[in-house]
Amino acid sequence: MENEIKIGKKIFIRNAGKDEYWLQDIIYENPKILGLGDLVAVNKEKKQSSGGRLDILLKEPTENLMYEVEVMLGETDPSHIIRSIEYWDNEKRKYPQRQHFCVLIAESFDRRYFNVIQLMSLNIPMIAIQADLLEVNGERILNFSKIIDIYIEPEEDEEDLKQVNESTWNNDSPWTNSNAKELFNSLKEKHDRINLRYTQSYISINIDGRNAYWFCKRMKPTSALFFSVKDDEKVEAIKKKLEEKDIGFTYNRYKEFMLNVDIKSLKKNLELINEVHTIRNRKVVDDE
Repeated sequence: MENEIKIGKKIFIRNAGKDEYWLQDIIYENPKILGLGDLVAVNKEKKQSSGGRLDILLKEPTENLMYEVEVMLGETDPSHIIRSIEYWDNEKRKYPQRQHFCVLIAESFDRRYFNVIQLMSLNIPMIAIQADLLEVNGERILNFSKIIDIYIEPEEDEEDLKQVNESTWNNDSPWTNSNAKELFNSLKEKHDRINLRYTQSYISINIDGRNAYWFCKRMKPTSALFFSVKDDEKVEAIKKKLEEKDIGFTYNRYKEFMLNVDIKSLKKNLELINEVHTIRNRKVVDDE
């Protein structure tokens, strides 16, 4: 039957007479095939200060997001994982105001290393992509599948509501508590009903009985700062403010902004964050 679904057979890229540079070239020439959005190529085989070369550097231009991509044929291994994190960290330190993602690409992910990457993704924005070369009726098709995505904090549930206190966070992630307090101290003069709230998953700044900002643990000294904005006009105004200062951010499907912050960046950008806070709390009738 003409409409019958064809069954493909996976073959390894080296067995097809191709090498790692061939795969890098394909990705570099058409980054969209990774399924990570409208990415553009920035650099290939980029020299690192620590030695070695970053395979591919990609960028999402509208939100100024950077993707540090490491490619290998065959099965991923510890050196591949460590190298990808090292290069991601190098670029993040070089351009701290941008948001960076660590991307690993391999033909196969051993279950043990898959679990390791998955655990690391709780603290590092890691993405794992499997490259499959398939043979179907004599034709060869290259396909990319995202098997581990960046970790998104779960919505509040019973576990989140379990009572913890400041000491819990000072033991587990003192830098996240310091980051939350820095913003809290900046906002507390503006509101009568404001307090810090500690849960297992996050620290929130609660204003008038609602979570206005919440901080989630990331690799020291960084925390993820989230806040929700649903009004489209306010969203665009905040995006403009952040872009003017070259602040990396994402705006997700839950209508939440997310910024990677540390105590230094918070102190430096408190005026900007207060401007964002003013926009968020502007009454809708004032916007019309």
